[in-house]
Parts: sequence; structure tokens; C-alpha cells
Amino acid sequence: MRKTRDKFKKKRLSKRPIFRKKECKFCVEKIAFVDHKDVSLLQKFMTERGKIVSSRISGNCAKHQRKVANAIKRARMIGLLPFVAI
Repeated sequence: MRKTRDKFKKKRLSKRPIFRKKECKFCVEKIAFVDHKDVSLLQKFMTERGKIVSSRISGNCAKHQRKVANAIKRARMIGLLPFVAI
């Protein structure tokens, strides 16, 4: 009975999915400044409901994710981006 349990344990361990970490778009393209007036770029980092996409999903590094979040917030205050999409 023990041998069958060991076989199942080995199979479970080998079936884990391997995920590749996403690369930061700003680091790859060497974009130094995230402009709050560039609405088309900022919309890529927002959902259709108007929420800011997390770095885990967007692939941004922590430094650029903070800059993107601040740029989105500034664009919202100016009126270039909506706070909430209905």
C-alpha cells in the first residue's frame, strides 16, 4: 500500500505549473518618466471599471508601479481619466 501512495505523491509534485515572471514594460523600453498626460499609456494599466491594475498582473516592478499609480491619480484629478466607469 505504501508504494502506491509514493507514486501519487510524485505525480502531484511534477504537475505543478511553471509560471514565467512578467517583465516590467518601463524597464525593458527604458522609459524614465511616466507622464500623467499620456492617457493611452495609463489606460493599459487600468481595468474597464477604472481600477488600477496590480503589479502582479501588469508585470511592473515596484518602482514603476508606484510611478504609474501616482500618474493615474494625477490624471484623475485633472479630469483626463475617470474615477469610476459606470
